[in-house]
Amino acid sequence: MSDKGSRGEREDTSGPYLVSLLNEQGYRQEAYEIVPDQVAIIKDTLITWVDKKKIDLIVTTGGTGVAPTDVTPEAMEEVLEKEIPGMAEAMRAASLQKTVNAVLSRGKAGIRGRSLIINLPGSEKAARENIAVVLPALAHALDKIQGGTSDCGVG
Repeated sequence: MSDKGSRGEREDTSGPYLVSLLNEQGYRQEAYEIVPDQVAIIKDTLITWVDKKKIDLIVTTGGTGVAPTDVTPEAMEEVLEKEIPGMAEAMRAASLQKTVNAVLSRGKAGIRGRSLIINLPGSEKAARENIAVVLPALAHALDKIQGGTSDCGVG
């Protein structure tokens, strides 16, 4: 989520990094788009990806801070059916070990339909640090969201 990125005024480095990392982990890229910091556009994009394209995992970057244009969490409030606060809390806690500015992060994680949506900060460094925190839980989370019946404490 970036006004400058959507206008071609700033190169997105966090998105391509995440695509590469997730591909290495066995996930397949279905979509990639830089959208402006506007609640309606963010909401419409995410809903289309979940409800129409049936994308299982959506990872966003940017728009999670406290600047006037940071509206990703507000859009998520209109998209998510269930929030997963533990994911966002874990990312903030890990980031707090590196910078006090982590207390300003408002990113969310949650479920819509059978899809998991995770908001990461926009900077590549912060996105790298945050995805590392939740990456080990992604496969299990996706399995459970999509109806898997294995016990959570096993394995």
